Amino acid sequence: MNNPFIDLVGVHKHYGEIDALKDITFSIEKGTFLSVFGPNGAGKSTLLKIIATQITPSKGKIYYNGKDGKHLENIFRKNLGIISHKTYLYSSLTVLDNLRFYAKLYNMKNYKKRIEYLLKKLGLYEKEFDYVKNLSRGMSQRAAIARALLHDPSIIILDEPFTGLDQSVSNLLSKILSEELKKNKIIIMATHNIDLGYKASNKLAIMRKGNLVYLDKRENISIDSFKEKYIKLVKYKDAYEKI
Repeated sequence: MNNPFIDLVGVHKHYGEIDALKDITFSIEKGTFLSVFGPNGAGKSTLLKIIATQITPSKGKIYYNGKDGKHLENIFRKNLGIISHKTYLYSSLTVLDNLRFYAKLYNMKNYKKRIEYLLKKLGLYEKEFDYVKNLSRGMSQRAAIARALLHDPSIIILDEPFTGLDQSVSNLLSKILSEELKKNKIIIMATHNIDLGYKASNKLAIMRKGNLVYLDKRENISIDSFKEKYIKLVKYKDAYEKI
């Protein structure tokens, strides 16, 4: 068994009087695809932002490969790739110029071949000179996936990445994530889509009101039993609407 690469110990996050996260403690090993479920306001996005080093815990610790997250060097962020409903692309630049910008930001060498590979893999090769502002939602998200994977990160974080995507782009992203997982990476995804999240992952979590109320390997529970558990644990009127 691999040693944990990410460790959260008693992590709290406060926004004024609001407790977004409450005493979150768990570990993630390499080769893990963790899907995190829960209704809006459960704390999923806050959890992902803390793991992505975008915000810091109010209390508690997070360790990466045994090193306190507070003392990480900026170079560590090369390990992270983030995909969400936001593209983090510059609309006034072309697809190619966006990827070149991020490649230079990560001090990548010989990035031309990597960019060409991703453009072809994601069906963007004929769109490389198009401005992002002129792309469809699906093409914009393809470009965002290329941006996130450009530097071959060992940790991929996804916050509702399938929102608004058509079936072809959703299938493409699912295929790419499956390929990335085979490289012994860590993938953490927050999603409302239980069917898709269950199928993609090998570990499942449920959050409710800032609490981690369920965490287990997918192999230990069927999808029907997991849906029943989700409804039971969440106890929200909109629980059925999120399945």
